Amino acid sequence: MIESREKIDASQLDLKDTVVNISRVTKVVKGGKNLSFSALVVVGDGHGVVGFGVGKAKEVPSAIKKAIEAAKKNLIRVPLAGTTIPHRILGNFGAGSVLLKPAPDGTGIIAGGAVRAVVESAGIQNVLTKSIGSANHHNVVRATFQGLMDLREPGSVLKLRGREEEGAA
Repeated sequence: MIESREKIDASQLDLKDTVVNISRVTKVVKGGKNLSFSALVVVGDGHGVVGFGVGKAKEVPSAIKKAIEAAKKNLIRVPLAGTTIPHRILGNFGAGSVLLKPAPDGTGIIAGGAVRAVVESAGIQNVLTKSIGSANHHNVVRATFQGLMDLREPGSVLKLRGREEEGAA
């Protein structure tokens, strides 16, 4: 259900990465078990651009590197209202849901681990969140991204309704 959006060039941005989760995964094969690592990473510029990626490799550093490369290909632009989000939204993915609510200045980021990494990377400084359902890091990050993608600028909603913005006499 990901709609088409403009492509964001990662080379133009100063992206900072945050490792959300590293899991040890095994694959059972005829000769025994193959051990590898899976890394979930969030990247963002702190000014409304954020992305996430998953990487798998035999060693942790190469898994993180792969995840960062995947995250740079999966960037989205988040509409901000000052230091918070424009409106309340519920993001869903799988069995996980994440509620994101705007908060006044000075509130800070009230969020759990995976959601906190995403909103900090996006540059949101004041927000209230609640993770509902799945505690799986992957589902929580994807649900948060779904919520952030569904956010809309107040001006774009007014245009859809055929109205002018307040204050634009």
